[in-house]
Amino acid sequence: MRLNWNLAFGAAFLCVPVFAQTPVTAVPDPEALVKDADPKLEANKRLIYNLFREILEARHMELADKYLAPNFIQHNPNAADGLDALKKYFANSKAQPIAPKLKRPIVAMIAEGDMVAVFTPSERTDPKDKTKKYTTTGFDLYRIQNGRVVEHWDAAAKAGE
Repeated sequence: MRLNWNLAFGAAFLCVPVFAQTPVTAVPDPEALVKDADPKLEANKRLIYNLFREILEARHMELADKYLAPNFIQHNPNAADGLDALKKYFANSKAQPIAPKLKRPIVAMIAEGDMVAVFTPSERTDPKDKTKKYTTTGFDLYRIQNGRVVEHWDAAAKAGE
């Protein structure tokens, strides 16, 4: 059988992805993502939802003990392990009123076992054209024990990268 190069080239060209990204967008109601048929998974998701709302958004560090174990492990290269380190990291942040609903845009929240993953849209500058922006997906992953976060992962790079 003889290969038709024009046909092969045309088929290969059609298989090349078009570089037009669909933007990453948040769900309209992130609180709906907390709902789960499993009460334990829903409780874990609620813990993380409220951690975002009360600690990360409103900066109420006096509530951090409610969400994080004293010696939680931090895999973000810009932050040290432990609750005291987190409080120190946010020490210069002024507390804001706690909103009844999360303001941060969320794409998805998934819970399984003792883990909760939160996916968020992240806008970046195109390295090839600094005048353009694009979106990608950021994530935070939490391991929960006894109703508090004991470990955290994210996609953070060292500051300045």
